[in-house]
Amino acid sequence: MREFTVEVDREEDGRWIGEVLDLPGVLAYGTSHDDAVAKAKALAFRALADRLEHGEAIPEIDGVFAVHG
Repeated sequence: MREFTVEVDREEDGRWIGEVLDLPGVLAYGTSHDDAVAKAKALAFRALADRLEHGEAIPEIDGVFAVHG
């Protein structure tokens, strides 16, 4: 499985924002650095799960599951 990077920045208003650049739309605000990272990770998993449920190819996780039978 490939590694995803969470980019974290602090906004001028004090909020933290976490973004996974390799997954468009995965961007989350948090009240702290760790909160923003946790929310971005959770959203990334939801985005990947949504793609799987809709039958979309997900090259990011090729090789994670072995299906037998």
